Amino acid sequence: MNDIYNFQQVIQRVEVGMLVLMALFGNLGLFVTASVFIAVFLSVKVALTAQYTKRLRLVLILAYLALMTLQIVFDVNTVFLAAGMTRRLLRVIATLFLPVPFLVEFLVMRSKTDVFYLPRLGELATISFAEFQENRERIRQALHSADRVKNVFSVDHVRTLFGDLHRHSAMRYINGGSLDADYFRRATTALADPALYLVISNTGSPASELIALFTEKQFNHASLSFDAALSTIISYNGGERVYPPGLNPEMVEAFHKKPDASVLVYRLPVTRDQKQRVLETIREINLTGSAYNILGLVTKHSLRRNIMFCSQFVYTMLQVADATYFTKHPGDVRPTDFIELDYRRKLEYVTEIRF
Repeated sequence: MNDIYNFQQVIQRVEVGMLVLMALFGNLGLFVTASVFIAVFLSVKVALTAQYTKRLRLVLILAYLALMTLQIVFDVNTVFLAAGMTRRLLRVIATLFLPVPFLVEFLVMRSKTDVFYLPRLGELATISFAEFQENRERIRQALHSADRVKNVFSVDHVRTLFGDLHRHSAMRYINGGSLDADYFRRATTALADPALYLVISNTGSPASELIALFTEKQFNHASLSFDAALSTIISYNGGERVYPPGLNPEMVEAFHKKPDASVLVYRLPVTRDQKQRVLETIREINLTGSAYNILGLVTKHSLRRNIMFCSQFVYTMLQVADATYFTKHPGDVRPTDFIELDYRRKLEYVTEIRF
């Protein structure tokens, strides 16, 4: 037993050593090879695992292939396009991404242990009706989660998600001037309304559905508007292939990407001066440039000031207006935090928009 334990320790040290070497000296070829090898290895392993159902095998294999694609696109379009200290930092982040597929398998294995446990024959006589109902509910939830994962990693969703990655940049501003003079005219007129409007939406876009897998929340997008009619609604988003990813205008109608999509609208009372500060900051971002912080969804940090994701942007604007009502690092803020962390009831519910 000691020999086996010592051998396992040696293997673990070798694995850690290889990751350290990748982080320090790895080139693009090594990272791509590692990503492909891990995806193929785990896919073959899952295919040969008899206790997994066919559906679960398919979901896991699609997940491994999707993660492999994400890693390769990130390496090609971000890590090895950078230089100097930035490349070194991104190479470390890319190295930390490599073991993620193994974490997926671990979570599934743990889930199967918790959910699909079947009692021994001797225990069937003592199992209560409540326990039976509880186990049935767990199995139902697990099957529902499997269906969600299968939907997120469907061919169409994966094609959409990874087909858009080349449009993003974690290092430089790629969006500028997406808000025109007419937008700022409407926003200036709306300064007379003593409130900012927070819009929390459940759009059903491929990106939103992917984020939902990790947040386990129904609503996964946050926007800001200067007026109650939402004619000045803006946020950080992918640009809908009309604008580059970054700070862009939005239309509520564009949130209708699935049958049960919905939008929650809340009113936050502020002064005209507070709204003016937010508007001037948005005008500056529009002139200086911006980009969507796709890397920050994982790292929770921005490499440049105007690179943000949606909830990070909304919270930052509340900081500019000195109107925050909960304390969190902007990179850690999720869309539902604006509702769930409103302990002092600063928000006023306006409406829910259903399509």
